[in-house]
Amino acid sequence: MTAQVPHGPGKPAREDGPVPGGKEGTADRPPRGDLGRRIARRRTERGLTRREAALRAEMAPGYLRYLEEQPGAAPDRGVLLRLAGVLGTTVSELAGGDVDLPPGPGRAARHIEFTELTEQECRDLLGTHGVGRLALTTPAGPVVVPVNYSVVDETVVFRTDSGTTPAQTSGHRVGFEVDRIDDVLSQGWSVLVRGRAHAVTDPDEVHRLAEQAHSTPWAGGRRDLWIRIEPDTVTGRRITV
Repeated sequence: MTAQVPHGPGKPAREDGPVPGGKEGTADRPPRGDLGRRIARRRTERGLTRREAALRAEMAPGYLRYLEEQPGAAPDRGVLLRLAGVLGTTVSELAGGDVDLPPGPGRAARHIEFTELTEQECRDLLGTHGVGRLALTTPAGPVVVPVNYSVVDETVVFRTDSGTTPAQTSGHRVGFEVDRIDDVLSQGWSVLVRGRAHAVTDPDEVHRLAEQAHSTPWAGGRRDLWIRIEPDTVTGRRITV
């Protein structure tokens, strides 16, 4: 029997495929495949529950659960089109076709609002963690490198190796930038931290940072040197439509 979920007055939701995994009420498992992670992340960014997103896309919540949790899920283009519309993105982004493209290729919106962020707003956005861009001056000239970072005690911290470019920041003033870009809606925000970086050498503090770190470096390997950036200024801006 094909399951149907109400979608508005008198309109059934479409099943669009199998609904494995038992009852929809069971605890959600973390997304496992690339497609599932992209769908779940975008859905979370839009503030939608799985059920809300499924109903708006005219599919059973169980099927959306399947798409998010099964790495082998292969929905047809029609399913992806409906999901992309609900999630405010594109089929290419959901399918991973733009993974190697830099953000921001879309056109600017016709009517935009440009605002300066307060320091507290900047710190709230900075505290979402993730990957930031570290700007420093080297003997070869200015360099910008991405690093996985965390925010501890209102300072930016990251770990690296003593022989890497980020390690050269210790004892110097640096810039650190994070941003989020929504190519579909042509909007986003950026936060810039300026301050002095130094290596963390106290064993107790190193241990504390390791316990509170939000993530490990994507580069892998031994990254035992902690760098802390003490902010002098924290500024940011946002573009909305």
